[in-house]
Amino acid sequence: MALTPSTMLALGTQAPQFRLPDTSGKIVSPTDFKDAPALVVVFMCNHCPFVKHIRSGLAQLARDYMSRRVAMAGINSNDALNYTEDSPAKMAVEVKSAGYIFLYLYDETQSVAKAYRAACTPDIFLFDKDQRLVYRGQFDDSRPGNGVPVTGKDLRAALDAVLAGKPISPDQKPSIGCNIKWKSGNAPDYF
Repeated sequence: MALTPSTMLALGTQAPQFRLPDTSGKIVSPTDFKDAPALVVVFMCNHCPFVKHIRSGLAQLARDYMSRRVAMAGINSNDALNYTEDSPAKMAVEVKSAGYIFLYLYDETQSVAKAYRAACTPDIFLFDKDQRLVYRGQFDDSRPGNGVPVTGKDLRAALDAVLAGKPISPDQKPSIGCNIKWKSGNAPDYF
């Protein structure tokens, strides 16, 4: 199990644009969320043990915050040819199995992961109402096998601050997880 940290995209960065299909084939972009008070983007996949570890916590976070108009999207950028468990068909199964109510999008070209400088799964980004980056980093301190409960406390604290119009501490811990499974010859140069 590789331990890859987030690259920690600069705070204040405008949400990179994309047009990606969800598990039903509908094309989604950040402009679809322009009226949301916050946008959470999680780079994730089906097979990563770090994502599996927070799976129920992600599902619960979506239930808790999407009812408050927060927009949320998971993006799978893994090479599905070599990691078949991360194929779009298996993503649709995962949505139902995990109880995800957020959109789960497929980044076949991996260009969106590169635009976000995503490095690992999960890699979490929170944008404010103007779609400026206000938080990037870990879900919480829990990791597979460390005995710390999955609560999502870091992301929840950032979401609560955004929704209350309060500043978020710039002291943010990187997420740690499996590296994104890049297609042969497609790995980014930001590592």
